[in-house]
Amino acid sequence: MDNEKVTNLPLLFACAGGSSVGQLANDACRELTREGKGKIYCLAGVGGHIAGIIDTAKKSEAVIAVDGCGVKCALKALEAADVPVSEHIVLTDHGFAKTAELWPEKATINSAKATILNKMELHS
Repeated sequence: MDNEKVTNLPLLFACAGGSSVGQLANDACRELTREGKGKIYCLAGVGGHIAGIIDTAKKSEAVIAVDGCGVKCALKALEAADVPVSEHIVLTDHGFAKTAELWPEKATINSAKATILNKMELHS
């Protein structure tokens, strides 16, 4: 993939963990990508120490870490790879409840997207 095309949008690293808020982070970032407001990128590749993925993340103008909960797996993976994080969002800090439900409703996804976009706008 051409680095220039990837880095012209904020890169979104969603935790995608095994809870409601992990899946919410992933779903919201996928939709923001579809809408052209960011580019979801491979957090597993960062955690797996894939050089090309880490290099692209380091070259990006903005790296947004979206964690579902306070464990902060996305942020920690990026920090461990020395990827500078422009903005960090923890969905549970914004009133989203962590449950075992893995399929967030559309209204909840829209609310999470608004939260992420608000933080992204504060950064830019």
